[in-house]
Amino acid sequence: MSTADKGVPQDLLNKSRCVILVPGLKKGGLILGVKYGRGFVSCRKSGGVGWSAPASVRVEGGSFGIQGGVSEQDVLLLVMNDTGMKHLLASKFTLGGEATAAAGPVGRDITAQTDAVMRAEMLSYSRSRGLFAGISLQGATLRPDADSNRELYGRDIENREILTGAVPVPAAAQKLESLLNKNSSRMTR
Repeated sequence: MSTADKGVPQDLLNKSRCVILVPGLKKGGLILGVKYGRGFVSCRKSGGVGWSAPASVRVEGGSFGIQGGVSEQDVLLLVMNDTGMKHLLASKFTLGGEATAAAGPVGRDITAQTDAVMRAEMLSYSRSRGLFAGISLQGATLRPDADSNRELYGRDIENREILTGAVPVPAAAQKLESLLNKNSSRMTR
């Protein structure tokens, strides 16, 4: 958000239904490729005021194609509509398969009103480290991470229960909730 000309437009964050953060998504391959990362998702509470506690997710995938190298990316996905949010509440879904994802526009002064952005269920942003080049033929799956939820909440709990706003934000996630609320409050100024 703080990168002057390359940041996520504030208006898109303000319009998003959910935010998915996957720091350190690993991607590597030589003809056969793999992707793996763990992160969290938080959705707006009913009425649009405040954010849900974070639910743990895993991103996993394989690919086949002309590709080679390794990289690590910090990934941010903005879920822009109810259909995208319904995918999050499912047991798993494929990015680019069941859920349409598009590269999000960047820059503070861009008003993202293009047809591609308006139709996409999710907009993706990433910051990369490493070297990777190629064409990927398959999308990655996004699924709940039950082990991380158990560690964070101290019990077995489903993402659906967390993301609907029924679960209090744990102490370990207060900073994330604070940052999301801070960025969302800029919309009301």
